[in-house]
Amino acid sequence: MNEKKNLLITGGAGFIGSHVVRLFVNKYPNYRIVNLDALTYAGNLENLSDVESAPNYKFVKADIQDYHRLADIFKEEQITDVIHMAAESHVDRSIEDPLAFAKTNILGTLNLLHLAAGAWGRGKENLFYHISTDEVYGSLGDEGYFLETTPYDPRSPYSASKASSDHFVRAVSHTYGLNYVISNCSNNYGPNQFPEKLIPLVINNILNKKPIPIYGDGLNVRDWLYVVDHAKAIDCIFQGGKTDCTFNIGGDNEMTNLSLVHLLCDKVDELMGHRIGSSRELITFVKDRAGHDRRYAIDASLLKGELGWKPETRPEEGFAKTIRWYLDNEAWLNNVTSGIYRDYYERQYELR
Repeated sequence: MNEKKNLLITGGAGFIGSHVVRLFVNKYPNYRIVNLDALTYAGNLENLSDVESAPNYKFVKADIQDYHRLADIFKEEQITDVIHMAAESHVDRSIEDPLAFAKTNILGTLNLLHLAAGAWGRGKENLFYHISTDEVYGSLGDEGYFLETTPYDPRSPYSASKASSDHFVRAVSHTYGLNYVISNCSNNYGPNQFPEKLIPLVINNILNKKPIPIYGDGLNVRDWLYVVDHAKAIDCIFQGGKTDCTFNIGGDNEMTNLSLVHLLCDKVDELMGHRIGSSRELITFVKDRAGHDRRYAIDASLLKGELGWKPETRPEEGFAKTIRWYLDNEAWLNNVTSGIYRDYYERQYELR
């Protein structure tokens, strides 16, 4: 823990990344944290205003698709370890533009792997930590859970791109001796999430009295993980996880999309002093997403048993804190939902 490291965190200005950067900057003063982000639509340095002046923190604007820029960064910053989170991550956008997901998620990851393998050789003191998703496993029925040994069965361009990047991490490790770990997480929620995702989209639409779109019958099930708990799991795995290994990270919190939206509507109504249930009137069922997976559920027993991690935030506490944050940060919401996002949102859900 006290060892000095030059840690490159990619995608550190995004939703999950900003929480991981904050945790590592504050917890490990001996680490030099280099936050690399291309600052596309979902990257926002406002997410890290509280640590931007920390002596062990540096931001570098760069795209992981730019191999030569990455090579310069590895050399200039003498990178010793990588936590790789930079990715295109929204399933709807992957259906609309799968090539963009292949370029960033596959080729960008391969750029980083090639540079790490070349810089570190077979040294076991260096770690390439790749953050992935439970969506690589495909879709579950009414019972069962995703295990680390579950065969891959990606169902969307997004999950296919992440599955491919997972395979490249393992293949490069096997071929070149790169020390790696992969974690596959369930759906994250919490402060600073870009409002194309369900929870902030619902809150934002309630605030603006806009329709709340729900795909299909709304009975698709997801496991929800509070983002701060995820950041702590990443820290736990980075520090003590067995290398050349995969860990699943879940929130033990399965809900249908419809029940989650009902919960959010009622809680926003309560906090804003509205009639409880009035926001439910904004719910609009829309045409189902193409290839919409029915259920995801994570078994995180390996992580819990080997490293002692467990989700600390109770669902009712996590959702309340999340809603409160968005209500207290309407200026942030208005800023990130301006311009091109509004056009995309209305086109995607056919709500013009």
